[in-house]
Amino acid sequence: MEISKEQHHKLNSKKGLYALLQNQTLAPEKALRLIKYEKRLAKLQEELIKMQNWVVANKMKVVIIFEGRDAAGKGGAIRRITEHLNPREHRVVALPRPDETEQGQWYFQRYINQLPKSGEIVFFDRSWYNRAVVEPVNDFCTQEEYNIFMDQVNEFEKMLVNSGIILLKLYFSISKDEQKKRFADIINNPLKKWKYSPVDEKALELWDKYTEYKEKMFMVSDTDLAPWKVLKANKKSKARVEALEYILNKIPYQVKDDQVISHQEIEDIDE
Repeated sequence: MEISKEQHHKLNSKKGLYALLQNQTLAPEKALRLIKYEKRLAKLQEELIKMQNWVVANKMKVVIIFEGRDAAGKGGAIRRITEHLNPREHRVVALPRPDETEQGQWYFQRYINQLPKSGEIVFFDRSWYNRAVVEPVNDFCTQEEYNIFMDQVNEFEKMLVNSGIILLKLYFSISKDEQKKRFADIINNPLKKWKYSPVDEKALELWDKYTEYKEKMFMVSDTDLAPWKVLKANKKSKARVEALEYILNKIPYQVKDDQVISHQEIEDIDE
């Protein structure tokens, strides 16, 4: 690869040298993609701080749901989105399986308990939509419980929105081959293998069943009031940037820098 003067200057910077050292093959083209991605991410994160300040100042309540197949990159996206936010004014909610008490409650009750107070943003790493896909696929709920959820979910979300909550729903979509590759990476990484659960073990085997219930979920709950945003997430960096762009575009904070939040194509750093 022939490097221009401008590219050489970027690679000779602190970020450029770090990017090169991060790359085992020391490929300058990959380092340049990483620099571009991190620069774009930083700009969007600056806007996100402005957005959070607006939420706090105006006592707004924001709920952002992250859904998708196992290993789709939901957690990684949430970490990039929240890493520079004021920790006192946002929460990340990733609930475990319901305990005995919660199993006897109305299904939505445990999620209602996690809704934001005035001036707070809550990020759900999986949400009440567990009952739309994960639970029926893995026989964690009955058909009756599933049907009740599907009958109630739109009314539940209507109540949230009508009460003044800004509700955003993001779905990270990956291919079967990509999920298989990511599971292998997780299993072979001593720092990540704890993430691989019994549910993950069956995910590839149950791929078609997941697809069936995912499509039913979209058909029922993709409403004008609370639409789904589907992100193609085979390329993690691109999905993270697009998630940030979507959030910043949808939340009506002031003053927005429209030039920053307008969509800009990013080459994936893993290519």
